[in-house]
Amino acid sequence: MTKSVSERAPRGPDAPGPWLAGIGVLAVEADPREPFVRLPDPTTKVIVRSEGRGRPTLLVSGPHVRATYHAGKRDVSCVEVRLAPGATRPLLGVPAVDLVGRIVPLGALPGPAARRLAYELGRLEPEEVAGRLADVLPDRLPTAADGARAALLRAAVTALSVRSGRTPGHVGEVARELAVSERQLRKLFSDGVGLSPKHYARIDRVRAVLAHATELAPAELAAVTGYYDQSHMTSDFRTLMGVPPRSYFTGRLPAPRACQVIDSR
Repeated sequence: MTKSVSERAPRGPDAPGPWLAGIGVLAVEADPREPFVRLPDPTTKVIVRSEGRGRPTLLVSGPHVRATYHAGKRDVSCVEVRLAPGATRPLLGVPAVDLVGRIVPLGALPGPAARRLAYELGRLEPEEVAGRLADVLPDRLPTAADGARAALLRAAVTALSVRSGRTPGHVGEVARELAVSERQLRKLFSDGVGLSPKHYARIDRVRAVLAHATELAPAELAAVTGYYDQSHMTSDFRTLMGVPPRSYFTGRLPAPRACQVIDSR
């Protein structure tokens, strides 16, 4: 499948700190021939979108629970700053669950935090945005309890994620390890990630399958990513990606559609 979207790291802080999960650029080539895929993604992102010679637009993209397939568009690039678990409410003033499946103008979010941030970032060049976010986030955690909850959430996310040398834990096991109830863990994830722990883990596993599909045989890949068996992996992949693994990796994709309309609710 020909790629019409490229990713690279923009100039930015060498160490973005614990509140930023990653920084990248999506750039659609001048004459894209193939659809591009927006993968399931459990993170919230602050995006600086540039199109042609127009003024960049500041957007917030919430967690994306299923893959979507889009037609390419000329001369579009986006600097994407991925927020770490627990950073959404301190930075944007809303819980992550309110942003699931949405793309919202940053300044349209309710409350003063987002409007102030939109003003601060709107004066910067796109490649300067990540550094500014890394600077302001620590100052927007009003209490020590917020930092403690964020640390607990990050520990839970790590335990539920696919990592080298260790399969991800189940939700009940992770709750016991962290000395919280499953109900408390679900509430923590709803506010700080936007998804349930189980749904977060499903997305993380499928993204691991996408990342390592060319390195391992299907049965081995299913085992190291925490699935019961290859059939379980295929079922989850089909649910989140819209097609089974064989179809996806041979380019037999769903028909592309227009990019999501910006939601200003």
